Amino acid sequence: MTGGMRAGLLLLAALGLAAIAAPLAADWLGHDPFLPDLFNRFEPLSAAHPLGTDDLGRDLLLRLLYGARVSLVVGLMAALAATLIGTVVGLLAAWRGGWIDAALMRLADGLLALPALPLLVILAALDPAVVGLPRGEAAADILRIAALLAAFGWVGVARLVRATALSVLAQDFVRAARAMGVGEGRILLRHVLPQLAAPIAIATALAVGGAVLAESVLSFLGLGIAPPAPSWGNMLANAQELIFQAPLAALWPGLAILLTVLGCNLVADGVARRR
Repeated sequence: MTGGMRAGLLLLAALGLAAIAAPLAADWLGHDPFLPDLFNRFEPLSAAHPLGTDDLGRDLLLRLLYGARVSLVVGLMAALAATLIGTVVGLLAAWRGGWIDAALMRLADGLLALPALPLLVILAALDPAVVGLPRGEAAADILRIAALLAAFGWVGVARLVRATALSVLAQDFVRAARAMGVGEGRILLRHVLPQLAAPIAIATALAVGGAVLAESVLSFLGLGIAPPAPSWGNMLANAQELIFQAPLAALWPGLAILLTVLGCNLVADGVARRR
């Protein structure tokens, strides 16, 4: 394990543990991160408020930790779903070939050619009730944003998996296994999938960082996680109007996003170097 990969894993583990410990931190500090306290607006850093307070008097540290629970869950859900879809599509295209390969790859090319961010903005702006989801509920918003990101995020994984699977399927040991009468399912499970582990791990690590960034953009635009549920994106959206009164309100969520993406990139780079 390289030093960069170790640092990335430690960084992501620290962020994950901090998110898990959010309720404990709320009990320890004695504040409700969702309840406004107008008598303590824009409090500076102190023992009672380690990162200060926002324009409604809510503790920024607790908002940041609870926002991590939302942003990281969205990133993980979207990345895992995109990786699963992309792996199945890429493996199927490489294995079956012919018109199936052509159809799946033309679908991937079509999605790749579309302007992803404008489409995400348009789709995220649709009324959740259209697809049977309740309005303004954090769980529904998380599911909606993760599904949208996965719908556009699988393409790169599929192309990567297909290219690697084609290379593996052309190897002599695969031909030998087929000549010995080994079934296709066993070949895929025992010989092809293990060779795909590293590319899939790299794609998943990068997808987590990309999904966290995308969720932050949508929430910043008011189309992602709806307040009062905190996410790093809507914390930044709220802080943009307070940049001169409370610049630290924008610093902390921005720094959290930066560290998350950095940790994912370090992990992906470490896996690539070990191949």
